[in-house]
Amino acid sequence: MIRIANGQGFWGDSIDAPLEQVRRGPIDYLTLDYLAEVTMSILEKQRSRDPRAGYARDFVDLIDRLLPELAENNIRVVANAGGLNPEGCRAAILASAGRHGLNVKVAAITGDDISGRLDELGAKGVEFRNLDTGEALATIRPRVRSANAYLGAFPIAAALDAGAQIVVTGRCADAALALGPMIHEFGWRPDNWDRLAAGVVGGHAIECGAQVTGGNCQDDWETIPNLSDIGYPILEVDADASMVVTKHAGTGGRVTVAGVTEQLLYELGDPRAYLTPDCVADFTTVQLAQDGPDRVRISGVRGAPATAYYKVSISYSAGFKALGQLAYTWPGAYRKAQAGACILRERIDRLGLRFDAVRAEYLGVSACHGIPAAEPSPELADQLPEVVLRFGVRGPDRAAVERFTKEIAPLVLNGPPSVTGLGGGRPKVEEVVAYWPALAPKSDVRAEVTL
Repeated sequence: MIRIANGQGFWGDSIDAPLEQVRRGPIDYLTLDYLAEVTMSILEKQRSRDPRAGYARDFVDLIDRLLPELAENNIRVVANAGGLNPEGCRAAILASAGRHGLNVKVAAITGDDISGRLDELGAKGVEFRNLDTGEALATIRPRVRSANAYLGAFPIAAALDAGAQIVVTGRCADAALALGPMIHEFGWRPDNWDRLAAGVVGGHAIECGAQVTGGNCQDDWETIPNLSDIGYPILEVDADASMVVTKHAGTGGRVTVAGVTEQLLYELGDPRAYLTPDCVADFTTVQLAQDGPDRVRISGVRGAPATAYYKVSISYSAGFKALGQLAYTWPGAYRKAQAGACILRERIDRLGLRFDAVRAEYLGVSACHGIPAAEPSPELADQLPEVVLRFGVRGPDRAAVERFTKEIAPLVLNGPPSVTGLGGGRPKVEEVVAYWPALAPKSDVRAEVTL
């Protein structure tokens, strides 16, 4: 049996959780998930300013703090912190190991970056059509910034087979971070569909960190104990693919069937065909059972052969945006905020500014739901003590967006009364890097492991 602990659900998650996973009990592997689609866009912005960037620098700082303990306890680390620059991330880790006087084997997994091959693959007939809209990549090709395939778990297993103590990947499937160690430890073959599918389910259960141990949980959340010291998940796995989701003893939060069920439904899509690079998992076959306090057993998972394609995450330049906000107070806070938004729209029109999108949200009224049915009655709305107007624009012309930013602050004196806050001062113009999901044949993408 191996114990795989996840200490990071996204880039920006608790910086102390990985340390607690290492220090509060025995584990064999520490997995850290840094990448979301928006993260790839952020990393692309960073790399465009500095070619040496493009990876999660927080990961390097974390490893620098943990290296002696990882070495002492023989804990191996698998992380997708490499982002758009796995080799740069590996070099930074090796430099850290040198400062500690430690010999550490670090593997970088590359090959997911196909940015420089889009035209070559396009000439072969790969259209990279948007999975949401069906549009061909040709409609945005000049604006593409990056393109990365979601690799699977077998390159991670190969790196561990070669003796890597730390494995740094670029874009890969989230569950692959946990599935890779299982393949390495138990020798599962590429056609062991049921076991691979079980590993995918287990990896999916822990990939979002504390979301499976009581965080962001809808199940009677007020009774969840000690969320201030919430324990992050650990997956206990046997060679036959039986597994248990748990956490370190004495930590806050809780592990229940209801909580694990919520996490398994996260970003699920078709429950009968959860597509991954390594297999297709049937989530309708998953059996969950409480196996004691803070222990949920996963069993019965069935799998099927993987498809012939990798999913590809493409980022592209999509113009500029700016977002500002004002806080209005009672009486009539909601009506004041609405009037402020109306004034801004009229001034935008009078100035002749043209945008792809103009948005107004009213925080404290219906901003989260965004539907008329969620709005309070006029009588109740008139009693609201404060409402924040959040107003933004997006468009291809940076100068137009910049001009808009100069219209927020004047509303303090030349608009509706009782403005109590100008959030963040004048809005900043930001470049928009958008997301384009597509497919690429696996035969055209080759993962490489460098130790």
